[in-house]
Amino acid sequence: MKTSPSKQTEKEIALEEIENQIRRVPDFPSKGILFYDITTLVKNPGAFRKSVDMMAEILTDKEITSFVAPESRGFIFAAALSYKLEKELILMRKPGKLPSDTASVSYDLEYGKDILEIHKDAINGKSRAVIVDDLLATGGTAHSAGHLVEKLGGSVVGYLFLMELTGLKGADTLFPHPVWSLLKMPG
Repeated sequence: MKTSPSKQTEKEIALEEIENQIRRVPDFPSKGILFYDITTLVKNPGAFRKSVDMMAEILTDKEITSFVAPESRGFIFAAALSYKLEKELILMRKPGKLPSDTASVSYDLEYGKDILEIHKDAINGKSRAVIVDDLLATGGTAHSAGHLVEKLGGSVVGYLFLMELTGLKGADTLFPHPVWSLLKMPG
């Protein structure tokens, strides 16, 4: 239930604006999946800026060295956060996209399987990473990204998402690490 406009806080108004900018596409990429399309959010400079600012605010007191971004929508938010908070940006790509020695992990999606790769020299024992992505559903992608960071000797400070589908309980798969998300939707 939404609060009346006169009683909404500035934060609630900003979150509502961000949520309203995300297009919902039923039955994509397959029947039964409701796809949350962020292209409509990032097209709106004000809403995109608010989302990045609010995500950055969550991390202000965290000791981190790096943002790790799974391909591809994670790149958008992690790059903006890296710029804003002056932290390393480390990209996790699909197989065959990185030019140097890589480590990889395969994982299950809600609608198939996938693989992520990272440069072996991108993470080390001093790395304190936040995994950043647009959406937390079942947690498969994020869990695999965190596993890969730890496999290379780094530590995962937490996971940060624009939105979380709480009904799919993806945050449970990321325990004991903290999970932060701007928007929580039933999913």
